[in-house]
Amino acid sequence: MLQQKTYQAKQFGPHFFETQGPNAPKWYIVDATDQVVGRLATVIARVILGKHKPTFTRHADSGDFVIVTNVDKVAFTRTKWDKKLYRDHSGYVSGLKTKTARQMLDSHPEEIIRRAVWGMTNGSSLANHQMKKLKLYASTEHPHKAQNPQPLPAGVTRRTVVGSKKKKAV
Repeated sequence: MLQQKTYQAKQFGPHFFETQGPNAPKWYIVDATDQVVGRLATVIARVILGKHKPTFTRHADSGDFVIVTNVDKVAFTRTKWDKKLYRDHSGYVSGLKTKTARQMLDSHPEEIIRRAVWGMTNGSSLANHQMKKLKLYASTEHPHKAQNPQPLPAGVTRRTVVGSKKKKAV
């Protein structure tokens, strides 16, 4: 009987990434106060997936950790607070539960950004692993101070998203 080959990737686990060295994951922090959900989610997804690094490969986990604070103070454009719907299904007949964005903000504010970032990944088992690098908190306090998180680098952010917004003089 033929023996199945064993691969090195399975010995190290299904999603190998460097824990030390120049390509080791870094920790970044983002304040979500008054940020538009979709624009913020695109920036976060790029960092979690590792697309901001020159060593990006689709099949390997090369992303960084992102801490998002004040997720209960995000913004939607136009009338999305009442018209955007989040749907969950229990798997049973007539088990569809629907919430508006305003109801989701009241009950689970972290889920708004988590679902927006998840929609920007490819939905694979690697994406499940990469989503564990997203840490969401409704307040400014977080338990990751020991990792010494840095603000996102200027090359990752766009001027309209996480950077400081200039107010027009009236």
